[in-house]
Amino acid sequence: MADNRKVMRVLNGETVYPPPVWLMRQAGRYLPEYRETRKQAGGFLDLCYSPDLATEVTLQPIRRYGFDAAILFSDILVIPDALDRDVRFEEGRGPLMTPIDAGGIAGLDGSKLLTHLAPVLETVSRLRSVLPEETTLLGFCGAPWTVATYMIAGHGTPDQAPARLFAYREPEAFSALLDLLADLSADYLCAQIEAGADAVQIFDSWAGVLGETEFEQFCIRPVRKIIDRVRQRHPQARIIAFAKGAGSLLADYRQKTGADAIGLDWSVPLSFARQLQDQGPVQGNLDPMRVVAGGRALDEGIDAILAALGQGPLIFNLGHGITPQADPDHVAHLVERIRAA
Repeated sequence: MADNRKVMRVLNGETVYPPPVWLMRQAGRYLPEYRETRKQAGGFLDLCYSPDLATEVTLQPIRRYGFDAAILFSDILVIPDALDRDVRFEEGRGPLMTPIDAGGIAGLDGSKLLTHLAPVLETVSRLRSVLPEETTLLGFCGAPWTVATYMIAGHGTPDQAPARLFAYREPEAFSALLDLLADLSADYLCAQIEAGADAVQIFDSWAGVLGETEFEQFCIRPVRKIIDRVRQRHPQARIIAFAKGAGSLLADYRQKTGADAIGLDWSVPLSFARQLQDQGPVQGNLDPMRVVAGGRALDEGIDAILAALGQGPLIFNLGHGITPQADPDHVAHLVERIRAA
């Protein structure tokens, strides 16, 4: 029997036209209903750890737009939070935590990971029970490199210099941190799959600050470890890997990590994206600012991607998360234009 989950069909290598569509951060601050729910939660992590509220905000964009996939509402930093790194979110400053050093890395204890994240797994289970059958449920985690950059600096930085410097000065401790994060991330993704996620995505949002050698060591190697460990327990698992800003280093990223599909940011030329698609499914890569602009800019961006990538396995998405400035009506137009293609 044919799978009516379009995203899963693409992840299995099929070309589906018009392509399925979902948007990174589709449950977020651009939606008035999200902002109302967020007020109920109090803090951001409180929202992530409330199955009632996290289920609600995950479903909001599905109700409004009928996206082909729902992505679990959570955050990439729940793993360091489970490691007692005092993660907190401050308005206007983003995520904060106490910076970790080599001694702190040696003392990390991941034994309570799944106990701490049980509310998130409950959200996954609830979502699968209430989502339409044709809607793919995506789980996710942050890639070890990206999560490590926040743990080392204690906050986001423009070029993640603290993590890069730490990696050069303390290579053994840094490698140990990446290995631990890879092991915990694999356990977390397996638990999400077991709770009902159809597929999972690994977000390496800071891959673009690394040189070729570092990209191999800090991005490819730990993501490969995650994927190998997940497939040991779930051989049929479908996994999307998104290395934002990696550019030409994406040429063999799929082969080296074992990912089924690769996410592309908006800076990836469509001609190069087409070459990557020859190797398998791709996801992306509309500039989020086109959604803010709307009108002709939005239409031209959509049409260019469909023309370049629509004849192969494509999941239509943005090249990064939707921004709070996006007009919900522009998102509705995006979905309508893709489905009318």
